[in-house]
Amino acid sequence: MQTTSPEDVGLCARRLARIDTWRQRLVTDGKVAGATTLVMRRGQVAHLGSSGVAHLGSGDLVGLDFGTPMTPETIHRIYSMTKPITSVAIMMLYEEGRFQLDDPISRFLPYFANQRVCTGGARGKLETVPAMRCITFRDLLTHTSGLTYGFMQATAVDALYREQGIDYGAAETSLAEVTEALAKLPLVAEPGTAWNYSVSTDVLGHLVEVISGQDFESFLHERLIGPLGMVDTGFHLREGQQARLAANYARGPHGALQMIDDPATSRYLHPRAVPSGGGGLVSTAADYLRFCRMLLNKGQLDGVRYLGRKTVELMMSNHLRGDMAAMGQPRWSESTAEGIGFGLGFSVMLDPARAQILGTPGECAWGGAASTAFWVDPAEAMAVILLTQLMPSSTWPLRRELRVLSYQAVID
Repeated sequence: MQTTSPEDVGLCARRLARIDTWRQRLVTDGKVAGATTLVMRRGQVAHLGSSGVAHLGSGDLVGLDFGTPMTPETIHRIYSMTKPITSVAIMMLYEEGRFQLDDPISRFLPYFANQRVCTGGARGKLETVPAMRCITFRDLLTHTSGLTYGFMQATAVDALYREQGIDYGAAETSLAEVTEALAKLPLVAEPGTAWNYSVSTDVLGHLVEVISGQDFESFLHERLIGPLGMVDTGFHLREGQQARLAANYARGPHGALQMIDDPATSRYLHPRAVPSGGGGLVSTAADYLRFCRMLLNKGQLDGVRYLGRKTVELMMSNHLRGDMAAMGQPRWSESTAEGIGFGLGFSVMLDPARAQILGTPGECAWGGAASTAFWVDPAEAMAVILLTQLMPSSTWPLRRELRVLSYQAVID
């Protein structure tokens, strides 16, 4: 990727260099194996840098540049940064008049009719009541559907997900089968009443294929990923890409990095039976920047329109009653959820002062489980991307730190 002089786009080169110092320190201190950071403003990349390694290799020491170097071309597991892409896909069908946001999803998936909501009890015997209304498309897009994730380990319903194998990332059946099994389980809250992170976007992926008549993976590649030129983005690696896949890490018992997914044996080397719209994609900094550019350009890129301007503006609007904290989520990952709302597929900054962080009202963002992150700021014509591979994302406050380091470089 070509870069421009930061001063040409209202950024300070000296201040932007603080990102390089921070990123290298993360590697030197053994917090991550490697990382790539990117800052774009007014359509120009003003900062792009990588530190450390994509794969430490056998016997390598954390903090030393042994192993496979991290580069902007390194392929990462972006996990939940898949969600905004899936959300754009379903909104493309919305623009075709296929459904309305307040339509019940049972219109297309009848087995979601007559759902029940958990009110108490234990896994062996949950107490439930009939849901007051059906889940809608907007509920799924805003994570207010009452669905959950098994890995949350917060409720008896979460445990039921684990027992029943409701895991779109690991299932070996099909999107349809996992989704139908999911519909048989109770909700954690009445639809529309609480913000709860969940498999909602995976259900949207299945809805894409039901409504379009095309399997979800093919739809994504033919309608969005391919036309956008996201050549290294997919649910699995193509031949010749393996050498660029980063290893995934977690902190071991004594704080040292331990590899939890080796590129040599990774499940991403082979096609997946279930393409997870909530967390299944791999990508690169260059590819995800293409997606960010499209959002900042209000739905179009290089003369191709993917969404209408009004649709993107609707997606970037807050659809919650207040912020995420007011909807039952006081904190998210490593930061407060106060002052943060949620649009159709990603978070929306409402009040930087309440969020206690630099930012701009209307800025949209999300991240992935391996500490990846992105945000787009229409008011500042700015996009920022962080790619690394460390689970869980709450291990270090990387996103908050990069947010400060990026915005403090704005000088116009």
